[in-house]
Amino acid sequence: MTFAKIPYIVLLAALCICGTSEAGEYIEEILVTAEFRDVAAMKRHGSTSVIDGTTIIRREARHLAELLNLAPNVNFSSGASRGRFIQIRGIGERSQFIEPLNPSVGILIDGIDFSGIAGAATTLDIQQLEILRGPQGTLYGANALAGLINLKSNDPTPQLEANLQAAAGDYGHRTLGGVISGPINTSLGYRLAVQSNHADGFVENDHFDRDDTNNIDEFSARGKLLYQASDELVIGLTAFYVDADNGYDAFSLDNTRHTLSDQPGHDRHEATAIAIETSWQGDSFDLVALASHANNKLEYGYDEDWSFVGLCSGTACEGWEYSSIDNYHRERDTSSLDVRLQSRESDKLFNDTTHWVAGIYWRDQDESLLRQWTFASADFTSSFDTRNVALYGQLDSQLSNSLNLSTGLRVERRNADYADSDIVEHDVGENLWGGRIALEYDASDRTMIYGLLSRGYKAGGVNSNPALAELVREFDTEHMWNLETGIKGNWLQGRWQTQLALFYQQRDEMQVKQSLVEPIAGNSCPCSFTDYFDNAANGSNYGLEFEFNWRASDLLNVYGSVGLLHTEFDDFLSFSHADADAEAGTPVDLSGREQSHAPSYQFSLGAELAISQYWTFTLDLDGKDEFYLSPRHEQKTTSYELLHASVHYRIGPWELSLWGRNLTDEEVIVRGLFFGSFGNDPRKFYAPEPYYQFGGRKVFGFSARVDL
Repeated sequence: MTFAKIPYIVLLAALCICGTSEAGEYIEEILVTAEFRDVAAMKRHGSTSVIDGTTIIRREARHLAELLNLAPNVNFSSGASRGRFIQIRGIGERSQFIEPLNPSVGILIDGIDFSGIAGAATTLDIQQLEILRGPQGTLYGANALAGLINLKSNDPTPQLEANLQAAAGDYGHRTLGGVISGPINTSLGYRLAVQSNHADGFVENDHFDRDDTNNIDEFSARGKLLYQASDELVIGLTAFYVDADNGYDAFSLDNTRHTLSDQPGHDRHEATAIAIETSWQGDSFDLVALASHANNKLEYGYDEDWSFVGLCSGTACEGWEYSSIDNYHRERDTSSLDVRLQSRESDKLFNDTTHWVAGIYWRDQDESLLRQWTFASADFTSSFDTRNVALYGQLDSQLSNSLNLSTGLRVERRNADYADSDIVEHDVGENLWGGRIALEYDASDRTMIYGLLSRGYKAGGVNSNPALAELVREFDTEHMWNLETGIKGNWLQGRWQTQLALFYQQRDEMQVKQSLVEPIAGNSCPCSFTDYFDNAANGSNYGLEFEFNWRASDLLNVYGSVGLLHTEFDDFLSFSHADADAEAGTPVDLSGREQSHAPSYQFSLGAELAISQYWTFTLDLDGKDEFYLSPRHEQKTTSYELLHASVHYRIGPWELSLWGRNLTDEEVIVRGLFFGSFGNDPRKFYAPEPYYQFGGRKVFGFSARVDL
């Protein structure tokens, strides 16, 4: 395995060696809330990134996708207005059209399930973002094969607090929000947060002479109540609403940020969710219950020809062009209930050495789809309903003063029903299991070494398109074993905090998204896209993750991360690759090739300098290596490095900021298409060529926040 950009890694190592200066301030302990019990991030066995609320504010992030570069071995795919599809250690989906989807990465927002639909993951009043890498078979089950992302918002405060925030920047960036929190009485507290975020986007539509057809228009609101019903009982209520009405006009026939669409697309998501959590402290155990429900209405559509009627009028390509739109309406209702018992400190098992957790989980999700496509003889409809019931348990045993053993097991029953207007039906029930065994050794009060073996699973499913052969109608459940070891430490009198993890993951019956692309008439567009999932026999993913936070002095804080990743298909013959000949039965052997959206390195490096008691300066650099965009062709992104900076002025209740993102104006590819046998440009008579969607450009802005 070879990795480029080694100088960045050397720089991080040099910072480790240089971390010997005097400083009087300790790095604050951060708790991970996604576990059964809150646990210090530096004491959790397993590779974990926690991004706190201050970092989110300083980075001017309005959405989850704008934070993922800070976490090693975490990537995303766009194909919409936001980075909706997330990969951890190279595992995760890249897009969704008509096919039903089983997510690889779990996403929770205040305990509410938004897996597979990260468009709702705005950063409104978020206390911290937690990324748990590796299969979370015990903790979360079927939708967390690759890992779990948990967004935890701020809770009601015991004193009255309020603030207002506003921001403005290039390309029509403007944000307005506010928070109010405090007590209603001695036992009941509340918190209310709202935010409106707008931007014109980085695309110019030359046909309409507009610069806002790929815009962002998002409104978020959250309300929380926290009720101390008695000394033993606490009840929390969260209500959450997101209304995103974003544009989607991203692909250009010229592979630029200038489009010609006469029917610009959209990417809409209206989410309404509620969760109730209760915690009761008994004499010998605690009872924790979380019930949630979320309704998501999504509409995703685009101008399929990326051009306007009359593009070829009076030219050599007259008569070649087509006009088409493709639109998807989805509605998803997800209800869940998680009830668990967990031991108290005074009631551990086995001679007072073992904490225990035992729980039951129920989840019901109903999803309906309406697809409207210009060239379809009729609208396509489908329903996809899943029901999960799981029993789980965990034991955390203290074997000695310095050695701890954690064992967990989850057994899950999953039933799935699928039916569509093309008379494709699928009804399956299967039993699944996952778990983990972890051994922790406390080498000292500030150093923990761990070894971990865990198993995760991702349910199988059905391919919806009736044109597919029966051999690929269904695909099997994927299982993965994860072997991991690491060290976490808090050294130099609490001023140097670091964690290092080495991992190897073996994937069995690896699910791979494929796509057959065929012209509807002759060797030209319009085109028919048939997406489906297939199983590669095996795949392997291995590498390392390193993160550090160094309080170099009272004035300077330095932080960063590196992720190194090697992925490959161990045994995979692809009939949908651009170079394959499915009719002749000649596949392409992808064995040994890297998996998609799996850069061999990622890094972030930043510093925060307190120039005075009023002024703070931050500088951040993050980047990643090139990676394959799809298993059906050989197109790659380019490697990149992004530079960001900000200056903050704090006086009294006011904080003012000047900030810039992507200061060197790097061109970043966030989605790519390559049709193989033809293109989408009638002016070139549909000659084959790749097409790309680009990320954000250089942006400068100003922000203000006032505490009321």
